[in-house]
Amino acid sequence: MVPSTPRESSIRWMGVYTMKYRLGELFCGPGGLAYGAINARSADGKHFIVHEWANDYDEDTCETYRYNICPERPESVYHEDIRKLNMDKLTPIDALAFGFPCNDFSVVGEQKGINGVFGPLYSYGVKALKKFQPMWFLAENVGGLRNANDGKAFAKILDELKETGYVITPHLYKFEQYGIPQARHRIIIVGIRNDINVTFKVPSPAPYANIDNTCRTALEVPPIPADAPNNERTKQSKTVIQRLLHIKPGENAFTADLPPELQLKVKGAKISQIYKRLDTGKPAYTITGSGGGGTHIYHWSEPRALTNRERARLQTFPDTFVFMGSKESVRKQIGMAVPCQGAKIIFEAILNCFAGIEYESIEPNIKTCAKR
Repeated sequence: MVPSTPRESSIRWMGVYTMKYRLGELFCGPGGLAYGAINARSADGKHFIVHEWANDYDEDTCETYRYNICPERPESVYHEDIRKLNMDKLTPIDALAFGFPCNDFSVVGEQKGINGVFGPLYSYGVKALKKFQPMWFLAENVGGLRNANDGKAFAKILDELKETGYVITPHLYKFEQYGIPQARHRIIIVGIRNDINVTFKVPSPAPYANIDNTCRTALEVPPIPADAPNNERTKQSKTVIQRLLHIKPGENAFTADLPPELQLKVKGAKISQIYKRLDTGKPAYTITGSGGGGTHIYHWSEPRALTNRERARLQTFPDTFVFMGSKESVRKQIGMAVPCQGAKIIFEAILNCFAGIEYESIEPNIKTCAKR
C-alpha cells in the first residue's frame, strides 16, 4: 500500500488549496468521534476531515452512524465483527480513528487487559495502520488502560503503535477541563507518521476555563425541544421515587440519610454512582453504557433518571442527532461514545499542526519515547 500524501487529498476551492483528510474508523460507535471530526476545521479553514468508511459490530450503532454521519453513503459503514472484517475491501484513507473496546481495561470491570476477550482487539487498529499507513491516527480508551496487567498492557500497545512507524503522543484528557459538562477521563493517543515533519501538541484546557459547563446549564440552556428524539422518560418504581426524594443533589444511595426501608442491602464495595443525583453546580459524573438499577444518572430535583436525550446532551451531541434502536440500546450507545465537542477540540489541534498554525498547548501527562 502506497502511503497517502497531502497532494493526493488536496483540492482547489475558490483559488485556494485546501487539505482534505479521508477518515477511516474502527469500533466507530454511534459517531461521537466522527461528528467531532467532520465538524473540525483548522484555524484558517483550509484543513478539514471527511468520512471515508467505518466499522462496528453492533447493528443499531451502525444505523445511528449511517443516519447522522453519512446518510448519502450508508454502504460505507460495515456492520461486522472486526475479527472477520476483510480490510482489503476498504478504500484508502489519510487518517484513522479507533476507540478500541474498553471492557477489559475499565476500572468498573475485572481489568483483564490483553488477557480478556476484548483486550486484544486493539491489534486490529495496529493492523489497519500497517496496511493503510495514514498520515495520522487517533486512538481512544479509558483511563484504566494504564493500569491493566500491572501497566504491561499499555506499554505493549504503545510499543506496537510506535513500531508501525508513528511518533505517538498519549495524554489523559479530563474533558470537564475542556468545557464538557461531564467528568469524563479518556486516554487519547495521537500518532503522526514518521516521515511527516509535523509535531502534535496537546491542546491546553486554558481557553475553556471560563465556560459554564455545569450539568444544569447543559440540560436547560436552551430547553430541550418537546419533539426532540430519544427523550422518553424511564418509568420509576414507587420505591425508587421515595429513595430519590431522600437523596440530595450530589449525594448517592450510600451517602444520603435514608430511612432503613429505603437503604440498599449491599455487601462489599459500595459504588458511589448508585442513585447519585446530579449536582447543579458541577459537571455531571461519568455517563456509562450499562448497569442495572441505580446506574442511570438522576435528575437533581425531579425523582427520576435522565432521559437518553439528556444523557446525549451531557455527551455534547446536538439535539438533532438521532439514535437508533431500543431505549436500552440507545443508552448503551450514548454511554460508550466520545463527547463530540471534546473530540472536535483534539481533531482541530491535529489539523492546526498540519496547517502550521500555533495554538495554546501543554506537555503530555503520559510519557513515552518519541523517536523518528
